[in-house]
Amino acid sequence: MARPALTIALLLRTRALVDVCCQWLPVNRYAPVDLGEVQSGQQVLELLSHQREAVDAVVIEQSLLDDTTRESLGEEGLLFPAVVVGERMGRVDCHPEEVHLPADQLEQLGYNVDAAISRFLRQGQKEVIPEDGAEQNSKPAIDGSAWRMSSRLQERLGYLGVFYKRDPSRFLANLPPDEQRDLVLSLQRTYRDLLISYFRDPAAANQALESFVNTAFFGDLPITRAVEIHMNLIDDFWKQLRLEGHKNDFLQDYRLALLDVMAHLCEMYRRSIPAEVSLTPAARERRVLNDPEVSP
Repeated sequence: MARPALTIALLLRTRALVDVCCQWLPVNRYAPVDLGEVQSGQQVLELLSHQREAVDAVVIEQSLLDDTTRESLGEEGLLFPAVVVGERMGRVDCHPEEVHLPADQLEQLGYNVDAAISRFLRQGQKEVIPEDGAEQNSKPAIDGSAWRMSSRLQERLGYLGVFYKRDPSRFLANLPPDEQRDLVLSLQRTYRDLLISYFRDPAAANQALESFVNTAFFGDLPITRAVEIHMNLIDDFWKQLRLEGHKNDFLQDYRLALLDVMAHLCEMYRRSIPAEVSLTPAARERRVLNDPEVSP
């Protein structure tokens, strides 16, 4: 049974940006809601307040999220899974479970909306059942209203696992050739941002890393393709430094960035496997009868 299309509110300043976002949100998965050209944080609050029960996630421009707006969103219980469109600055713009995507990398928008929803669902589950099984006494990363939003999303999705399931039709190998090319070029820009800021600005680099890994996971990017992107960019940097007469032996240190990407990607795959469900003796007996490979 197909899942219902989730409603994505577009909170953006320009018509051009709205059109681009609509282009890269898969229609079989998401229903974008054009809320017009939003020009202020106060307008963001008003629009989301009116759409509170209809919105499942938001795509919001970074320049609309000043400190006052961010605090008001939390106070009013208007926290949703969020993709923040704008420069990666290594800071929290909306809430800790947000993901970041620059305007020149919006080809990855659908995958990062998937990631934003996944992060939100996972945080909601953490607040009910902490990963270590201990009682949760510390302040949650998202407040009670966000937990209710997480519960509503789970109900709509009909999915009780940690991660929002991937859509095979959006896997890189299943895309039309032109979309494959656009997505890989976008991933190259993301990875270049990661490398440029990796040692200079670790917080911004981490946001670029998350965007790349989000798309790699939900787009089923082959590991060999990720390695190829890394090697090609390092080769480009090497040639440029050589032409300019600079030393380039330090580029080998950027292998750490590739290792980070692989580690984060492995963790996403690990978390995507639902936890083993404990079975009653009767249920386990039925499972053994139906599956001979399950030991009694």
